[in-house]
Amino acid sequence: MQKEYKTITEISGPLVFAEVDEPVGYDEIVEIETPNGETRRGQVLESTSEYVAIQVFEGTSGIDRNSSVRFLGETLQMPLTEDLLGRVLSGSGEPIDGGPEIEPDEEQPIVGAAINPTAREYPEEFIQTGVSAIDGMNTLIRGQKLPIFSGSGLPHNDLALQIARQATVPEEEGDDDESEFAVIFGAMGITAEEANEFMDDFERTGALERSVVFMNLADDPAVERTVTPRMALTTAEYLAFEKDYHVLVILTDMTNYCEALREIGAAREEVPGRRGYPGYMYTDLAQLYERAGRIEGREGSVTQIPILTMPGDDDTHPIPDLTGYITEGQIYIDRDLNSQGIEPPVNVLPSLSRLMDDGIGEGYTREDHADVSDQLYAAYAEGEDLRDLVNIVGREALSERDNKYLDFADAFEEEFVQQGYDTDRDVGETLDLGWDLLSEFPKEELNRIDEDLIDEYYVEEEEATQTAD
Repeated sequence: MQKEYKTITEISGPLVFAEVDEPVGYDEIVEIETPNGETRRGQVLESTSEYVAIQVFEGTSGIDRNSSVRFLGETLQMPLTEDLLGRVLSGSGEPIDGGPEIEPDEEQPIVGAAINPTAREYPEEFIQTGVSAIDGMNTLIRGQKLPIFSGSGLPHNDLALQIARQATVPEEEGDDDESEFAVIFGAMGITAEEANEFMDDFERTGALERSVVFMNLADDPAVERTVTPRMALTTAEYLAFEKDYHVLVILTDMTNYCEALREIGAAREEVPGRRGYPGYMYTDLAQLYERAGRIEGREGSVTQIPILTMPGDDDTHPIPDLTGYITEGQIYIDRDLNSQGIEPPVNVLPSLSRLMDDGIGEGYTREDHADVSDQLYAAYAEGEDLRDLVNIVGREALSERDNKYLDFADAFEEEFVQQGYDTDRDVGETLDLGWDLLSEFPKEELNRIDEDLIDEYYVEEEEATQTAD
């Protein structure tokens, strides 16, 4: 029998404190009934034999000492079914698209079960995003967690939508059943304007049909923000490991999620860690990020692209710093490239995909992928260094060779990185474009590419002229 208490002693921000006469389970779901008959849901955040701290999902406005508290004896569950594809839900999992109520095939706790490390399968299969700066230089692998590091005002949402629209598993393309690939989109603390842009794009392009969208807006309670990614990841695990989908989870913005953790920590009067964030933030982020992966014997996979805006464009800030420790690389959105009109403004030099080498090459992408990527990176890095030198000595003081590298750096940004948000390039097009750029150098400069590959792919000047004609 459910016990009901009228013992609220304190309300602090999003938290309600109540006295109890027996221990209550951690993470247990609570119903709070206000004097006017409204029912709010919450979750036990802290529990002793004398009191509990409850985080209220819908906010504490209207709750007072006359409100009653009921403990339901269960943790928060996500209703799961394949019919969730194409639906738009609130940050706490309630339908907000005007569609029918969800009739679940099963329900699972949103906390999720940790994947046994011995049951994990090593990620080594390519996901094509259609974005050259990612596919060519920082390849996304199934089961990987690859965050996007951005800054305030930069177009990370446009890149997120482009990836959600275009991402495919290449080996599945010949199949009639395209539903093998699904996208879970979890938005946390975004503005109503951003939400409308997301939904317009999803509906205009038809991407919504293979997506599940969780939408937590900036004016929604901060506490709801802490359950949104867990709802999204529970749905992803169900589709991947029960229904054999390859699932791409895009979470934006993790900075808003961490700010919610800080707000709750302050309400609990916890001793703060770096810059006021809770000392357990690393553990909390790891609980989310480590839910990506593959499991031996299961067809599906969960791949994550968390997006975070670095406060002050500072990658030593606790949020990007801790995220970098847990994840397998990062994609940097660059303010200078954005000001030049490059779309998407991905800076490949500080970007990294630690699993890239295992998921490219013959049988995955193309046999020349690794060599072309290495040569493009080296040539672009040299061109970047020479830009600094030109500012000091002027272009006339450089050798003919150095001028070639300077020209290459410009061409790389304007032709390879620049593609717009509506252009979908397959990996073959991306690599061919790389060869077109590298063929501006004499063959002896291509010292990171195997000679056999140069003989096969190098574009001679005559060929280039004929192709242009």
